[in-house]
Amino acid sequence: MQSHPPEAEATRIIAIRHGETAWNVDTRIQGQLDIGLNAHGRWQAEQAGLALAHEQLDAVYTSDLLRAWATAQAICERQTTKPALHTHEGLRERGFGEFEGRTFKEIETQLPEQALRWRKREPDFAPNGGESLNAFRERVVSTVTQIASAHPGQCITVVAHGGVMDVLYRAATKLDLQAPRSWNLDNAAINRLLYSSTGGLHLTGWNDVSHLQGAARDEHTA
Repeated sequence: MQSHPPEAEATRIIAIRHGETAWNVDTRIQGQLDIGLNAHGRWQAEQAGLALAHEQLDAVYTSDLLRAWATAQAICERQTTKPALHTHEGLRERGFGEFEGRTFKEIETQLPEQALRWRKREPDFAPNGGESLNAFRERVVSTVTQIASAHPGQCITVVAHGGVMDVLYRAATKLDLQAPRSWNLDNAAINRLLYSSTGGLHLTGWNDVSHLQGAARDEHTA
C-alpha cells in the first residue's frame, strides 16, 4: 500500500460540492444545465465559507456553472487574504444529454433502456448527447491533476459537482467506476485530499458536514 506523500511536497486539496439547488430537491438531473442555488444552498455556501475562514487558501478553482461558482465565491469572501478565483470547464458536472431536465422517475418511464444502463453504471454508456463515465473520469482526473500540479506545497479549494466528487473519491481510493457507492456526496460538504506527482491522489477526509444541518439530494443515485 502506498504511503501518503510528505506534506511539504503535496498539494492539499479541499474539494466541495456546490450548495443545494431547487433541482436537487426535485431529484431533477442538472448535468451541465446552468441552475443556480436555492435559498438553502446559498446558506450552505455561506456556512462552508465560515468553516474554511481560518484556513489560508492559496487558490480556488471552480466549475463555471453558476451553482458551483456562487459557492466558490462565498468561500472566497470569508478569506482574510482573498485567494485568486479561477473557473475551469473541466470541473463541470457530467454531461447527461437527454437526461438533463428530467426527474429520476421520468427517466425510468420515458427512457427505460438507457435508465437501466445508467443504474448499472456501465462505464462506456453515455445518455444520448451525453458523456460516458469513462470519458467523465478522464476529464475530471486530468483537470484536477493539472490544477494540483501547479500548486505544490500549497492548499487549494476545488468547487464542483456531485459527479466530480464521486470521481475524486474513486481515484483517491483506487475504486473502479462500477464499485457500489458507500460514501456520501452531500451539498457543501468538506472533502480533503492530497496530491503528489509520484503518488497521485490520496484521501485524508471525506464528507465533513459538521458545519451544516440536514441532508443533500444526490442526482447520481436514482
